[in-house]
Amino acid sequence: MSRTIPPPAVAPVAAALLRRAPELGDRMARRIRAEVTYYGSEERIPFRTLSTSCRRNLELVYGHLADGTRPDLTPALEVGRERARQGTPLAELLHAYRVGSEFLWTELAAEAGRTEGVTADTVISLATWWLIEGYAAAASDAYRETAAALLLQRERERSVLVEALFTGLLTDSTTLWEAADVLGLPADGPFLVVAAEVPAPGRDALPGVESRLQHEQVRSAWRLLPDLQVGVVAVRGPAAEEAALRVLDRPADCRIGVSPSYDSLRDTPKALRLARLALAGLRGRPAGIARFDDHPVAMLVAAAPDDAGRIARVVFDRVLRLPYEERTRLLETLECWFAAGGSAAGAGRLLYCHSNTVRYRLRRLEELVGRSLGDPRTVADLGVALSALRLFPDGPAAEGAAAV
Repeated sequence: MSRTIPPPAVAPVAAALLRRAPELGDRMARRIRAEVTYYGSEERIPFRTLSTSCRRNLELVYGHLADGTRPDLTPALEVGRERARQGTPLAELLHAYRVGSEFLWTELAAEAGRTEGVTADTVISLATWWLIEGYAAAASDAYRETAAALLLQRERERSVLVEALFTGLLTDSTTLWEAADVLGLPADGPFLVVAAEVPAPGRDALPGVESRLQHEQVRSAWRLLPDLQVGVVAVRGPAAEEAALRVLDRPADCRIGVSPSYDSLRDTPKALRLARLALAGLRGRPAGIARFDDHPVAMLVAAAPDDAGRIARVVFDRVLRLPYEERTRLLETLECWFAAGGSAAGAGRLLYCHSNTVRYRLRRLEELVGRSLGDPRTVADLGVALSALRLFPDGPAAEGAAAV
């Protein structure tokens, strides 16, 4: 920042004002308290602290004018850093500087008007110097630097706390309460855990998700892992849960798993596991949201892929040995029959074929598996086996088909 030398004719004016520094500092502080809302609170900024700061700034400015030396901006830098640490809004800090600057200029101009030898040209020159000296800019720069450092520190702390929630390191109720307070989460649920696949390591799957949820009055805390972006979302009431899912679904260009709701942050590690299982249920799809509660059978299959594969091979052994086109047709018919709630007519509409064709294919399937679809136990077994085939088309469940 460039510095200019103030017009020498104002030196005695400034010297006179310096002698009144304590009185002028108090008056400036009262003016700021009256005109800047944030500074009106004794709890936020005690009057004594504000008055001392005003007097130091006054001495800084008038001292520079009195002796013509280069000003020491240290006080302005200190104020900027301190206000950033206190959480003072930058706009309020700059407003206070504007009010204080106006006060200093008014006092200086009034004193200059009473002093012989101070011409209009001198006052104009002084005004130019006043505008470019930039004391408020120094405080503003220090504020921004400190605020950025504090933000980075807070983000690191939040990231560590979120990691501790997900790994189960926080179990004591007091520690959990403190973590929730730092993360901006309620102490009690219900909560959801969200797990979204990242497009690449180090890149967010859901950019800006925390601020978008905050806009919907939904609080959350997030952590970026190498393969996932995971978050704890507070969903008090159906409206909050619906809002959260609406925000998550808006980009819908990645796969997202959502856990069942839970009440204690202590259960976050378990909820993360269920969110991962819900995410696994989307295997084979480019994008979408899967909630664990929506498809519990598929989630259980995803939780035990090897066991599910064995079930599929046992149940569909003879089906998997058929030629590719025939087995695909039979399994697709069964899937549509499930989707239609066990209605042959409904499955026919999905397959664009007659209901009698659906019935014929289902009878053929019953012959191959040796069981009747009229038996609820058969329906349950076939549903699990079919989920395994759909979730792991190239896995152990398909080994029988690969051998054909």
